[in-house]
Formats: sequence, C-alpha cells, structure tokens
Amino acid sequence: MSGPVEIVLIVAAIGYLMVRRLMGEPAQAKQMLILPAVLSVVGLSTLSGEVKTPASMIFLVGTAAVSVALGVLRGMSVRISRRDGTAFVRYTALTVALWVANIVVKIGVNLALDAFAPQDAGGVANSMLLTIGVGILAEGLVVLYRALRAGHQVVWTQGSDGAPAQTSPLLDNIQRNLAGRPAEWNTQPAHDTAPARRNLVP
Repeated sequence: MSGPVEIVLIVAAIGYLMVRRLMGEPAQAKQMLILPAVLSVVGLSTLSGEVKTPASMIFLVGTAAVSVALGVLRGMSVRISRRDGTAFVRYTALTVALWVANIVVKIGVNLALDAFAPQDAGGVANSMLLTIGVGILAEGLVVLYRALRAGHQVVWTQGSDGAPAQTSPLLDNIQRNLAGRPAEWNTQPAHDTAPARRNLVP
C-alpha cells in the first residue's frame, strides 16, 4: 500500500471517530471492534516482508505497545452515561490529548529511526495504520468493559430507518456477569432505566 493511501485511511478513521465521539453516540460493539480490527489487518498486510531486521522489529513492537497503552488510557478517559436504556459514550479533552500524544509519538519514533538507523526505517515507515488500528481496538475494548461492568446495555449496532437496535447474546451474557460488581472510572449515574428495543444478532 502506498504512503498517501495509508495516510488517507488513517485520517478518515481518526476523523470519523473524533467527530462522532466528540458529539457523543451510543456505544456500538460492532463499530468499536470491527473497524479497528480491519485497520489492523490491512496495516499488517502492508508490512508483510518489509520488517527484516531485529531493530525494525523492536521498533515496530515498541510503537504498537505504546499505541495499545495510549488506547487503554483513552478508553479510561471516555465519558460513559446512559441514554434511552443503552450506554452512551463521549470523548473528553483528555481523550483528544491522548490521541495527539499517540500520533506525535508514532511520528517521532519514525523520524528518530530514520535519522539513527535508516537501514531499518523502511520496514517501520508504513506501520502507522497497524499501530493506530491496535490502539483503537484497545480503546474500544476498555470502553465496552466499562459500560458492561457498570450495568449499561451495549448494542451490537444501531438500527437504521427506525429499525430497533441489534444486540449480541454474548455481550448480554457478559453484562449480566459483570453488572453485580462495582462500577469503575468515569461512569455517570444512570437515570433512564427504560429497556431498549432489541433484535438479537444471529
């Protein structure tokens, strides 16, 4: 994959998340899991055969680990409340700051590697899609865990054209198992306890 195409995908993915979650939206497991998984797989495919030296592998694993750690912190910083009986998520200023830190760290590492070990830089230069993808996945997993542990209903995906939301039996079972434990982090008290309309995902 060429550099410009990768940059367009990254900007589109981050812009999509930023706009929707700064405004606030229902927590949708499909969006939080499938999108970053696809980005990670596509990013991994662009690196096939390019990471050839121990140094480039160490830098790749290191930047991916930093992205996952920052993704976990972003997931902890997201504000979660309840609307219409389901979990509702919204980015905070801290979430945005952590996003900026993630991108700065990744670009800084690439520049440092290019300056001090240019022979190893080629295999890592196109790894931003992979590292961003695993970071978004880590963020989504933390947000889902927090919402389920707080006892909020998490839908699989929102219905379109007035159709009811779809839920996942697996998520419902996890929610029932976690709901009895104390809620953690930045979860607001629930006021709307009306059950959401649901269709089960096959």
